[in-house]
Amino acid sequence: MARRSRGRLALVGAALAAVTAGLLPAAAAAGPGGRGGEHRPSDRGLSAVIRYTEYGVPHILADGYADLGFGTGWAQAADQVCVLADGFVTVNGERSRHFGAAGAPDGSLSSATSNLSSDLYFRGVKEAGTVEELLRTPAPAGPSRELKELMRGWAAGYNAWLRKNRITDPACAGAAWVRPVTALDVARRGFAVSVLGGQGRAVDGIAAARPPAAPAARTREGDVDPERTAEAARALFAPENATMGSNAVAFSGATTANGRGLLLGNPHYPWQGGRRFWQSQQTIPGELNVSGASLLGTTVVNIGFNDKVAWSHTVATGVPMNLHQLTLVPGDPTAYLVDGKPERMTARTVTVADRDGTPVTRTQWWTRYGPVTSGLGASLPLPWTATTAYALNDPNAANLRGSDTALGLARARSTRDVAEALRRTQGLPWVNTIAADSSGHSWFGQSQVLPRITDELAERCSTPLGRVVYPASGVAVLDGSRTECALGSDRDAVQPGIFGPSRMPVLRDAPYAVNSNDSAWLTNAERPLTGYERVFGTLATPRSLRTRGGIEDVAGMAARGRLTVADLQRQQFANRVPAADLAAADVVAACPAALPAEPEACRVLAAWDRTMDSDSRGALLFDRFWRKFTAAVPAARQWKVPFSAADPVRTPRGLDTGAAGFATALADAVTELRTAGIALDAPLRDHQFVVRGGERIPVSGGTESLGVWNKTEAVWNAAGGGYVEVAHGTSHVQAVGWDGGRCPVARTLLTYSQSSDPASPHHADQTKLYAGERWVTSRFCERDILRSPALKVVRVRD
Repeated sequence: MARRSRGRLALVGAALAAVTAGLLPAAAAAGPGGRGGEHRPSDRGLSAVIRYTEYGVPHILADGYADLGFGTGWAQAADQVCVLADGFVTVNGERSRHFGAAGAPDGSLSSATSNLSSDLYFRGVKEAGTVEELLRTPAPAGPSRELKELMRGWAAGYNAWLRKNRITDPACAGAAWVRPVTALDVARRGFAVSVLGGQGRAVDGIAAARPPAAPAARTREGDVDPERTAEAARALFAPENATMGSNAVAFSGATTANGRGLLLGNPHYPWQGGRRFWQSQQTIPGELNVSGASLLGTTVVNIGFNDKVAWSHTVATGVPMNLHQLTLVPGDPTAYLVDGKPERMTARTVTVADRDGTPVTRTQWWTRYGPVTSGLGASLPLPWTATTAYALNDPNAANLRGSDTALGLARARSTRDVAEALRRTQGLPWVNTIAADSSGHSWFGQSQVLPRITDELAERCSTPLGRVVYPASGVAVLDGSRTECALGSDRDAVQPGIFGPSRMPVLRDAPYAVNSNDSAWLTNAERPLTGYERVFGTLATPRSLRTRGGIEDVAGMAARGRLTVADLQRQQFANRVPAADLAAADVVAACPAALPAEPEACRVLAAWDRTMDSDSRGALLFDRFWRKFTAAVPAARQWKVPFSAADPVRTPRGLDTGAAGFATALADAVTELRTAGIALDAPLRDHQFVVRGGERIPVSGGTESLGVWNKTEAVWNAAGGGYVEVAHGTSHVQAVGWDGGRCPVARTLLTYSQSSDPASPHHADQTKLYAGERWVTSRFCERDILRSPALKVVRVRD
């Protein structure tokens, strides 16, 4: 270890010497968004060297984890200080004070629909010392020493950037709410990300839950309708309704040109707000060397690659929470029965200040299972009556290990190491992992922190509501009055009440492993995964069009073989529309009868190339029709040939053009475009775009319902010219392989670019690349970093 430490110091020292000696471009050159220059440290100060290459990608070189965190915090602040500062206001429960109680967060750290409910929840977490307790928990159940060092360094780097630079982003320049942070703030942000799928979904319900005012009230049949609640829960957790998603595929060496693995990662995340990615390379010589993307405010690379392994994540179908239905003590709605004995709820009284200083005080109610909630969003109310209340169990509220998982993946040398890192840390709350390595192995695992809801437990302990809701949605509603309905533990789980790694779906060394946000079942259509519990996802049920199209594409690629990184790049921008391949011919055949007065529309649809390329003519007309048709016609009535589990990729099929709503949807789409002054055969680029710096930048890709791999969920504004912004969709893309050399072969794209500051040269540069379907050639090895014509070196110190 001493030799390794000396080696690391020597490498870092050499880099610093090169900077100081002027062998590299002037270290005093400013990084993005800052004045740059050297800052003399105290003897105990933290430091790092940041080398910027094309498109503002920082390569952060440090001697240890605290220094690496320092450089990462500095560099993230330089690009995203306003977004980061906004998030720290959120996790400290101070949004009402600065932005008004009635305002709303950006949705990146919870589902709260108002600043007030967000503040009440996060202030409650803060005052309860929840995160402090997790930080005190020894590893592996708690965070590692390295992660704590990263968080300490990240806070110091962020603060140092604030002290030494002027903010130019108008979103927060001069704002009082931009303030220094602590390592605890960084950890609180990590906690918020961890509970996004559990408590984070119920923030409004937790903040609003109140005991019934009328003690005589009784639960009536129909207060919670099981069928309606089941459908609401299914919709709440359905991938097609999510604001996040992803595609990822790993190919084994059996399918590639050189016998080495390949990975294409294509997350679909928001284009605005705090749930965006940011690119970097993190290096501690001899210890860590990883490149990829981090969620803003995190200290590690969340998806990425090193010289031996590449991995990505896709949002999983596992439901990371469950409900316990409480039987209340007669006459006392804040006490509940467990095995016939009363147990009191714990009251958490929380006070937050509104913008005018007016205090707002609310009481939250907590149980042995978790907080009482009045619902999971507006569509899924869970009324608290005199006899019944619902408590939410979120195992990720005890999980601050996600970044340790990322560190384990970053240090992996093979897919075997990937599996071991996931087994050891068990930190991923709501994603799958897909990986490939330079030896030709592929790997998929749904290694989530999930409540240990076995199908047997659900059968034995579901309430009448749960017996309907669980099969439909995976949300278990268990009888909270019986200790025999406790979740129990797996011997290989790092915390009680969750599944251990041996219970999770895994696929090793398949020719391809692909996921597009459906369950693990068809990760490889020739090797379906079975045997997992319902809480992980469904088996033998219809797949989304994006899943079906993705399987067709990657299975065809695997069958052709001789694959290279260039094939991954072509797949990303193929922009094929699976909905059109299934339905366009039927639409064209039925069009003359449905639109007798609109022959032009029929001609346009017949001539359309069935892609969502920016130059495609007819794409916009089909897109607007398809949205209207699928919204008006239930899924079971859209197709003539129903779903068959024996043929899940090719069914359902055969569009039912006789369905009520077909002709209306087609006519309405034509009318909509004509009313907006949009030609029916207008190229997509003219009407699907984003505006950056006053410039229209066309965006290709298509919506979830169309099944396009290159997903684009855009904001429709006919008066503004069509789709005028992207809400969420393709975000950080990486196509990675190996050629036998020391450096990975990697191409990347950050679709919305590195910086939120309109004054930054990296505010829209990669967005323009994305519009032109061009890629960034990753500079991973030192020689490639130092040869960058855009190289800019910043030596940062505390």
